[in-house]
Amino acid sequence: MTRHTFGAHPFLLGFEELDRMVERSAKSGSEGYPPYNIEQSGENAYRITLAVAGFRDEDLSITLEDRQLVIRGRQEDDQGRDRVFLHRGIASRAFQRSFVLAEGVEVAAATLENGLLHIDLRRAAPEPVVRRIDIGTA
Repeated sequence: MTRHTFGAHPFLLGFEELDRMVERSAKSGSEGYPPYNIEQSGENAYRITLAVAGFRDEDLSITLEDRQLVIRGRQEDDQGRDRVFLHRGIASRAFQRSFVLAEGVEVAAATLENGLLHIDLRRAAPEPVVRRIDIGTA
């Protein structure tokens, strides 16, 4: 079966970058930690929520790298403490979660409350553009 891409379709011109974004998001991994939600909070607003229980704000970093939103978490190793675990079911591992943002989507804010990291995104509403093209003679 032939795989059709956006860039190869005859009616979609100039969408090669969209193909690259889809490939990059597919390679970002499908690991399930930490779990997250994505919700639309307005007509041009979105919120990503990650469950990061046990992480402090200084354990987390959020960067925007070429339209790729990258959230990293790393907790200090508590192995040096005099603690004896009879059962250790709470993960204290590092993570990295990536999201590819569309052109015009910006990070508006990030907050950490009750073990949930909220990242609010906004897209500027595009103004409709209608332009008349004059036909010249050869």
